[in-house]
Amino acid sequence: MAPPPTLSLDLRSYGPDSTTDRHGFAQIVLPLEGALSMEIGTRGAAILRGDMAFVESDTFHDQVSAVPNRSFILDLDPEALAPRLREELIRRPYTALSPAAGKLVDFMALMAAQQDASAETTQAMVDRWAPLFLDTLAGGMPRSRLRLAALLAALEAEPGRDWTAAAMGRHAGVGVSRLHELFRQELDTTPRAWLSDLRLKRVREALAAGHRSIAELAYRFGYSDQSALTRALRKATGLPPAAYRRQMQDAIAESPPETQGETGPEPRSKPA
Repeated sequence: MAPPPTLSLDLRSYGPDSTTDRHGFAQIVLPLEGALSMEIGTRGAAILRGDMAFVESDTFHDQVSAVPNRSFILDLDPEALAPRLREELIRRPYTALSPAAGKLVDFMALMAAQQDASAETTQAMVDRWAPLFLDTLAGGMPRSRLRLAALLAALEAEPGRDWTAAAMGRHAGVGVSRLHELFRQELDTTPRAWLSDLRLKRVREALAAGHRSIAELAYRFGYSDQSALTRALRKATGLPPAAYRRQMQDAIAESPPETQGETGPEPRSKPA
C-alpha cells in the first residue's frame, strides 16, 4: 500500500467502468464538470460541481460516470486534517461545499487551465492552496450537531415529507426560534434553506441518473408542483429540468464512444 502523499492535486476523468481502489492516504473529490457516481465503503451518492466527497484512508471506493466529467482529486495524509474536520467528513463523506470553499475550487480550476505553468510552480501553488482550502472546510463545519443530528438524518432520509419549521422543531426537541438559532450557529443557514438545498441536490441527482417525469420528481422531493421545481432548478442552474437532463444526454451523444468518460465539452450552464 502506497505511503500517504504530502499534498497532491490532479485533474481526472472517469468512465462507466468500475475503478474500485483502496490506499493508505485520504482523498477529497471535487467535481468540476459532469456528474460522478461514487461508492465509499457501503455508502453511495451522485455528486456534481459544488459538492465534495471524502475518502478516508484504507477505505474501498469506486467512481463511475456515463457523461463527460472532470474532477479535482486531492490526495493527502489524513493526519493533516483537523481532528474535528476529519471526524465530520468520515461521518458524512458527501457534502455540499460552503460558498467560500467553492470559490477556492473555482480559483484553482482557473489556475489549472493555465497550460504554461511548470510542475514545480503548480506544486508550489497546491502547497499554498490546499491548507487554505482545508482550513476553510474546517471553518465551515458546525461546532456541534448533537441537537441537530437526528433532525438532519430524518431530513436526508425523507426530503419530500411536509417539513414545516414546527415539525422540524418537534423532531429536534426545540422550539421554532431555537431551531433557527441552531441552524444559524451550526450551519450558517436557515432550516428552510437547508432543506431546499437538499431537495434540489436530490433532484439534480435524479435528473442526471434517470428518466423519471418532472412531475414525479416534484412530488417525490417535496415541491408543491412541477412549476415550483422548475423555478428552483432554473434559479440554481439557469436551466429548466428537461433542458438540464437533455444537456447531459446530448453530451453523451456528441462524445465518441472511445472518449466518453474523458474531459467533455464545457457545460452551457453551471450545474451547481
